[in-house]
Amino acid sequence: MKKLEFIILIDAPREKVWEIMLNEKYYREWTEIFSPGSHFVGSWSEGSKIHFLAPNKAGQMSGMVSRVKEYRPYDYISIEHLGFVENGKEDTSSEAVKNFAGAHENYTLKDRVGNTELFVEMDTEDEYEEMFDNTWPKALQKLKELTESQAIKH
Repeated sequence: MKKLEFIILIDAPREKVWEIMLNEKYYREWTEIFSPGSHFVGSWSEGSKIHFLAPNKAGQMSGMVSRVKEYRPYDYISIEHLGFVENGKEDTSSEAVKNFAGAHENYTLKDRVGNTELFVEMDTEDEYEEMFDNTWPKALQKLKELTESQAIKH
């Protein structure tokens, strides 16, 4: 497992970044970069199960089953990945899952002189490193654009 790190400075308060990042409508927009139709089903509350899904080639929902390990509003959220969802069914015990289960995806927000620094760190398998190195910066840029455009309206 490899730890990847990504960082972006967003011209908006932490509360606005948090709101846009986790809002169902905007989440679909900024995570579209990873997979068309990307969305979540579940709650962001600490300890809750959450599915991160997108349609596969057959049109069935596939993705990850995870748990919100830690939730500190406007500051930090930690997601622990427990397994996969394939064709709408959870898999938390196969050999493929054993290599990935327990991986974390963490988001830290910090005030930076009128801006917010968003720091993302995630565990991934080597085979996905290049894909994430290419997609995370684009996804964070999209989140930045969405947040800054919404911050201006308020």
